[in-house]
Amino acid sequence: MEPVAEGTFYNCPMHPQIRQPGPGSCPICGMALEPVMPSLEEEDNPELADFRRRFWWTLPLSAAVFLLAMFGHMLLPAGLPHQNLIELALSTPVVLWAGWPFFVRCGRSIRNRSPNMWTLIGTGVAAAYVYSVVATFAPGLFPPEFAAHNGRVGVYYEAAAVIVSLTLLGQILELRARSQTSAAIKSLMGLAPRTARRIRADGVEADIPLTHVHIGDLLRVRPGEKVPVDGKVAEGESAVDESMLTGEPMPVTRRPGDSVIGATLNTSGSLVIRAEKVGSQTMLSQIVQMVALAQRSRAPMQRLADVVAGYFVVIVIGIALLTLLGWGLFGPAPGWVFGFVNAVAVLIIACPCALGLATPMSIMAATGRAATQGMLFRDAAAIEGMRRIDTLIVDKTGTLTEGRPAFDRVAAAPGFSEADVLRLAAGIDQGSEHPLAHAIVAEARRRGLALATPEKFESSSGIGVRGLLSGQRIALGNTALMEEELVEWRGLKSQAEELRREGASVVYLAADRMLVGLIAVSDPVKASTAEALRTLRDAGLNVIMATGDGVTTAQAVARKLGIAEVYGEVKPKDKLDLVERLQKAGKVVAMAGDGINDAPALAKADVGIAMGTGTDVAINSAHLTLIKGDLRSIARARRLSLDTVRNMRQNLGFAFVYNALGIPLAAGLFHPLTGHLLSPVIAALAMSLSSVSVITNALRLRGAAS
Repeated sequence: MEPVAEGTFYNCPMHPQIRQPGPGSCPICGMALEPVMPSLEEEDNPELADFRRRFWWTLPLSAAVFLLAMFGHMLLPAGLPHQNLIELALSTPVVLWAGWPFFVRCGRSIRNRSPNMWTLIGTGVAAAYVYSVVATFAPGLFPPEFAAHNGRVGVYYEAAAVIVSLTLLGQILELRARSQTSAAIKSLMGLAPRTARRIRADGVEADIPLTHVHIGDLLRVRPGEKVPVDGKVAEGESAVDESMLTGEPMPVTRRPGDSVIGATLNTSGSLVIRAEKVGSQTMLSQIVQMVALAQRSRAPMQRLADVVAGYFVVIVIGIALLTLLGWGLFGPAPGWVFGFVNAVAVLIIACPCALGLATPMSIMAATGRAATQGMLFRDAAAIEGMRRIDTLIVDKTGTLTEGRPAFDRVAAAPGFSEADVLRLAAGIDQGSEHPLAHAIVAEARRRGLALATPEKFESSSGIGVRGLLSGQRIALGNTALMEEELVEWRGLKSQAEELRREGASVVYLAADRMLVGLIAVSDPVKASTAEALRTLRDAGLNVIMATGDGVTTAQAVARKLGIAEVYGEVKPKDKLDLVERLQKAGKVVAMAGDGINDAPALAKADVGIAMGTGTDVAINSAHLTLIKGDLRSIARARRLSLDTVRNMRQNLGFAFVYNALGIPLAAGLFHPLTGHLLSPVIAALAMSLSSVSVITNALRLRGAAS
């Protein structure tokens, strides 16, 4: 597939309106921009590589300054006067080099008047570091009560360094996770073959790059090759496996005049096709575009922490300034010193550690718990959104059903037994690679039937197989093959129609031009599907089936499972349109599927759910992957979502309450009552304890009930 022009543009996942021709960061939230359309070439994320380098090079320094600050009195000789200078030397590379990108984003947020988490991080780190530098070189500015028993004024280099290291680690984990969002588009783009075999006007055939194919070109597609572009069959006949795009489990016969789709697999005969759609016009390219648009058009999740953070930053900085001015202008001597110390305490105690950890820790615990139950969430938005779904759209093949043909039943013509039918059919099918043949042969072997070796085996593309078996001429296939063999097949027509109404595929068997019987092969419903659908309906979800299979087959499966709303013969865009229509009606939609044809709808749905037994494209497009392909996991995922959101709200509530109480205390509002001020040492300790409390609460999710 030729690259798309939009591939050089970048935008923000949270604010899609931010768009530029190269990488950078969002001026609103500070998040790194991502390419609108990724390339198939492997590309290193420069920001991820940069953050990783800064983190690993400075992590030993952060650990050293932390240990020195906490246990310096035990590690160093008593009365060592230079501990502050040692901490300064250790923390300066961490703060000024490793943390430099944070200060750049902090400055940009101030310039753009868009305060965000980077504003908080930059302000908090800068306050702790600058305060410590002043305390190191001008300790006399501070009141005597802020000096330790050894006369050293407390410094907070460890707070500044550890905040930088933890923030770098969080960014590394986030960037690695976000890099997977383009995997679906890359998988789709990789489906198309790189070359096509063009037939020139003089009959000479040559392989050319796919980008050199033009509308009207004649292209040869040999057995086992992928169809290069959308077109029509000009010569030949073959069974084409279109399951990767249509969801149909069985290959379909394509003859002259029939349409073929690029990236589908030609399984048997040779075809000559005339190109009708190339480049961005092909169905595969359209699906790529739909997935990209669906991913980018999703409204960014409005996390409470992000909304509050914008106001919180301004409020905290305002409180710190008021604290400085209030103490300096109206407080007792030395008022300005008290004001500076209290302002620093406000910034340190309001450092966004607890607020920043509130949701990520819950998400980490929840995703770990989910993984042990066979559920893989793509991101926090999927966990948060899962609890709100009220409508579930399910694909049939591979989602409700096993996704592979299996023997259903056999019917014998008068004068023959079921064993006769199955023995002859399996015997001739030993030479076939068709999925139906595999199901028939497997059933015969399961029953212990003795199978003769076929002779003069012939595969008639799309209609069946023929050959000699123990001296008899055997034909196994559809009605077209029976007509060619002059076999009167209508004696079992009513039984065949009944089986088709039940969703089965039917093949007829003839021996020496006499009808022997028929065999039905179907895609069985998963054993867990009925129970899963009952559980989901009991939870209040409306279940809808949308499948590329025929309407008759879809309705037959739906009747078995009690699904009232059914859509059959739907194309990828039809599924996408169904999701959008339900969303416009106010529904919160989850889509469950396993095929490439499901990818656009999976990406557009509020929560896309892929079967782990399905295609990579479906899995990469989805927000939730069920490793075992068991729909019962959807109900479990919904319960986990409810538990996780409850846990996050508890964490956020604690963080807000902590700041609501801690900031006034740090500002000195209780000084008239207590006569004491909150030392930055206590502020730093309180900040650490708040983070520990949030983490401890989040870890409770690891024991959440299944």
